[in-house]
Amino acid sequence: MAILSKIRNRSLLMIGVIGFCLLAFLVGDAVNSGLLSNNDNVVGSVNGTDIQAAQFMPKVAQMEQSGNGQTSNTQAINNVWEQEVRTMIMTEQLEKVGLRIGSEQLETVIKNDPYFNSPQFLNEAGKVDDQKFKEFILTLKNNPNQDGWNQWKNYEKQAEQAAIDKQYNSMIKSAVYTTKEEGRFKYEMENTKANFDYVMVSYSTINNDEVKVSDDEIIAYLKKNAKKYKSEPTRSLDYVLFENKPTAEDVQASQDKINAVLNGGVVFNEKTNANDSIPAFKNVTDVAKFVNENSDIKFDSTYVAKASLPVEHQEALFALASGQVYGPYVDGDYQKISRMMGRKSGSSAKASHVLLAYAGAERSSATRTKEEAKALADQLLAKVKAAPATFAAVADENTDDQGSKGKGGQYDNIAPGQMVPAFNDFIFDKPVGSIGVVETVFGYHVIKVDDKYDAVLLATVAQLADASEATIDANYSKASNFEADINTADINEVATKSNLVVVPVGNLKPSDENVNSLGAKRDIVKWSFEDGVDVGDVKRFDVANGFVVAKVKEVNETGLMSLELAREQVSTILMNEKKAEKLKAKMKGASLEEIAKNTGSAVNKANAVAITVPQIPNAGLEPAVVGKAFALADGKMSDAIVGKAGVFVIKRTSVLKPAAMTVFNSYVAQEQQQNAGSAQFRVYQALKAKAEIDDNRGRF
Repeated sequence: MAILSKIRNRSLLMIGVIGFCLLAFLVGDAVNSGLLSNNDNVVGSVNGTDIQAAQFMPKVAQMEQSGNGQTSNTQAINNVWEQEVRTMIMTEQLEKVGLRIGSEQLETVIKNDPYFNSPQFLNEAGKVDDQKFKEFILTLKNNPNQDGWNQWKNYEKQAEQAAIDKQYNSMIKSAVYTTKEEGRFKYEMENTKANFDYVMVSYSTINNDEVKVSDDEIIAYLKKNAKKYKSEPTRSLDYVLFENKPTAEDVQASQDKINAVLNGGVVFNEKTNANDSIPAFKNVTDVAKFVNENSDIKFDSTYVAKASLPVEHQEALFALASGQVYGPYVDGDYQKISRMMGRKSGSSAKASHVLLAYAGAERSSATRTKEEAKALADQLLAKVKAAPATFAAVADENTDDQGSKGKGGQYDNIAPGQMVPAFNDFIFDKPVGSIGVVETVFGYHVIKVDDKYDAVLLATVAQLADASEATIDANYSKASNFEADINTADINEVATKSNLVVVPVGNLKPSDENVNSLGAKRDIVKWSFEDGVDVGDVKRFDVANGFVVAKVKEVNETGLMSLELAREQVSTILMNEKKAEKLKAKMKGASLEEIAKNTGSAVNKANAVAITVPQIPNAGLEPAVVGKAFALADGKMSDAIVGKAGVFVIKRTSVLKPAAMTVFNSYVAQEQQQNAGSAQFRVYQALKAKAEIDDNRGRF
């Protein structure tokens, strides 16, 4: 009783403790799952300013909808990210500079937009009418539907920003100045040439087995050259693809099904889940309906040329009589039977032409007059009519059509309506062999009708010989067992035992979409960068053609190139450094001839080499060697020089100085144009390198 009394007295305290523990558990779980975290709503930040997903993702959707060359959601995300980062960096910079434009200046900018060149905004003088312009804006502002007004305000902001950007860029370009001394220096660098003799011993003379490079040496080199080998976080994976391939039984089932369609019989109907009796294909009256009910490819009423038919079966299919059936035959992954439905004569053509454009014709850069083009067309017409076999040569020599130049002026498989009207009418109205002249918007054409083709209409039943459910289930089990096995074992060892192929994937970045030959597999990339996923973790993924089992091989968060990729790039550099030490020890002698003899090499000559183009005969680009040649005195022999292709010892013979000049205007102008042209890009790159950018787009 005393114990119960103590429990009652302390019940409120116990309830409070239990409640606190439950609350701590729930809050911890929420934080871990991201329910109380803003990270899932933030795509990244620039100099402490967040890029919110709520504003970012609609821009991604808009970019995808507009097309603009976007091939995927990931590509759109990456492009919008670059735009947002640039906008934020440049906006911050423009705020610091304090650039502004007034309302009148903004109005002038907007009025210069090509959109306002339409007649509805112009006065009699062809200028934007102020009153019409103001009425247009008031109409938008007073419209009950404010969508147009909101779009206009956004447009004004964009126009204002574009005008400010233009001012800023103009200021940057104006600040670039090239002096006469810089022009003189460029002239001398390009035109001062060195002559020297050299002995080179290539790195390839030492076997790679004689020098070893450790991972620690590679890592040390990366850290020493961190700027050069800077990288985003990366992941390396190994994966095995378990492809859903049809078995022999699956192929046989497909063949049985297509034979039943060919000859008539009983076929299982997946829609009704029952067996259907069907007539033989040759006896069917409603062919289109029959094909749509029994084929994995719907009926197509298009007449096709012989060249469009499957190559191996072209002759047989094209020669079918009306109503005749051909097959079964294999076309790719399909078992097919085809029935001839109809034939059209002259449905496509092959023709050759010579285009003679003139000034003012569409897409023309020609300077000849229309009369000159016509006269030349008549002249060439007479020539090819007299000798039709010369048409191809005449076309290649004279045509202004770049699409057929070098091809004898010929186009093949031309469909009706494909060419401009006069051209089209000539080749389809005239018999084969006809030659004549027609005029189109592009100029005068000398045309020869080379051939005409029939087209056929085929009704084709196609059955995909794909993997059955039983085959897919068996493949799934195989992938699942492999997944379990490699959790505790080496993926390569397990794969070898099962005759499976392991595919390595290196240098995956958070924003990547493609995974080697698998193509777009964003889910695999996202998984590899998830919090908590580490080396050795395994996961199975469903893909369109089967299952992928992936295992994380390397996690790199250092900000440097991954060790796996560095082994390919850096190990060669380090090996050559070690080889260079061995070669330097061999390259001893009082003269180049002696060094050549001791190393089994030859003395070579390099003549008129400029420091701006440090190309050495039989060696390639060697800037360190050429630089040393300019630093030596005439007749002086160098110490061993470590180059790109090997180790060199050189002896300068002379330096050729350029002619004395006092005016360097062309060199100053060239340098000025180059520097001014790249100034905007270089300024942005410098600002971006200095900015603090947190990139979380890999989560999306």
